[in-house]
Amino acid sequence: MVSRLGAVALPALAALAASTVLAALTLGASRPAAAAPATKLGTKPVADAPAAWPHLVITGEHTPPTSMLVDGKPTGRQTDKVREMLERAGVPHTIDLLPWKRAYMKAQRDPLTCVYSTTRTAEREAGFKWVGPIVQSDWVLMARADRPLQLRTLEDARPLRIGTYGGDARDDYLRSRGFNVEAVQNDDVNAEKLLMNRIDLWAVAARPELKTTRRLGRNGQLVPVLVFNRVGLYLACHRSVPEPLVERMNAVLDTMRRDGSLDRIDRRYDAVQ
Repeated sequence: MVSRLGAVALPALAALAASTVLAALTLGASRPAAAAPATKLGTKPVADAPAAWPHLVITGEHTPPTSMLVDGKPTGRQTDKVREMLERAGVPHTIDLLPWKRAYMKAQRDPLTCVYSTTRTAEREAGFKWVGPIVQSDWVLMARADRPLQLRTLEDARPLRIGTYGGDARDDYLRSRGFNVEAVQNDDVNAEKLLMNRIDLWAVAARPELKTTRRLGRNGQLVPVLVFNRVGLYLACHRSVPEPLVERMNAVLDTMRRDGSLDRIDRRYDAVQ
C-alpha cells in the first residue's frame, strides 16, 4: 500500500526527471559538434591516404654494362636507374634478367609486369604504358673498316645484308621496311659475321657520349657508317599497371633527370665499357 507521501512524491519526481532531460537535450543542441578524433596521419584523414602501390615484376636482359648480374644481383646503367626510380616512388618490385624475347613477351602477357630498356615505336605504342625515356640512343650501321661503305641515307643500304638481333626494335624496323635482314639470337655474333663477310652491315644501338661504337668496333676493325634513327628507351609496362602509378613513376624519373641522378649513375659505369 502506497503512503500518502509516496503518492504525492512520485508524480513530482517524474516531472523533475522530464524537465532535466529536456534541458540536457536543449543544451546539447546549442553546442557545436565535437571534433572528429585525431588520426595517426595527423590532420589528414586516413581515408585520404594513398593506397599502397601494387608489386611490379620488372624484366630485362643481360647486356653489360646496361644490365647484368653481379654476385647474383641485377645491376648496370639502366638497371640502377630503374631500381632507384622505383625505390623513390615507393613501389615494391622484383627485377629478373631473361633472354630478351622472353622478357618482352612477359611484359606483353603478364599483368603488373614491365620490361626495360624498350624502344618506344609507333608499332608498340598501344601495347604498353610508358615510363621514360630512361635514355636516348642512336641506331647505327656498322661496317668493316677495310670496306667503308659510303651511305648517305638508309635507302643506300637496301641491297646490302644487315645483321640484326632477333626480336629487337631495329630488326622490326628494318624488316617492316623490306630491308634484307639476317637476325641472330646473340647480337655479338653479328660482329663475327661482319668480320667474316657473311653480312655487309650490323645494326646496333649506340650512345655517342659513351663512345659505344668504339667499344663495339673490335679494336678498330669495325666502324660506324650511318646513323639512321634516334630513339628513346623506356620502361614499358603491361596495360594493367594503374595510370596513377605510371604518372608517379614518370614524375620521379623527371626529378632524377633534373637533379642529376641519371648522369650520376652513368658516371658510375664510365669505366665499364
